[in-house]
Amino acid sequence: MAQIKNYRDLIVWQKAIDLVVKVYQLTEQFPRSEQYGLSSQMRRCSVSIPSNIAEGSRRGSRKDYCHFLNIAFGSGAELETQLDIAKRLPNTSNLKYSEIDSLLDEVMRIMNTIISKLKIS
Repeated sequence: MAQIKNYRDLIVWQKAIDLVVKVYQLTEQFPRSEQYGLSSQMRRCSVSIPSNIAEGSRRGSRKDYCHFLNIAFGSGAELETQLDIAKRLPNTSNLKYSEIDSLLDEVMRIMNTIISKLKIS
């Protein structure tokens, strides 16, 4: 695997940034009562995904990169759970989740593939 020169060139990072934007757009539609609850938590963990991808790619070793990708993967699982909760709540169940769900799924699949390849190499 070639050394990564810039995390901004990574498709997974770019898609994770798109995911953050979608999460912010979605949570803007949440009721004000969720501003410091679910909305804030979803925003924080979505930001954690590209942040950890970037940090890991700059650490310089495969082991560190894999470690930070695993943290990002965990944040993705948190976001999946929070989306499931939002879909069940009366004030947020009627929002459109399909685009964010498919983007999160894609980011998670890409990260899983990278993690698997890093562990094999």
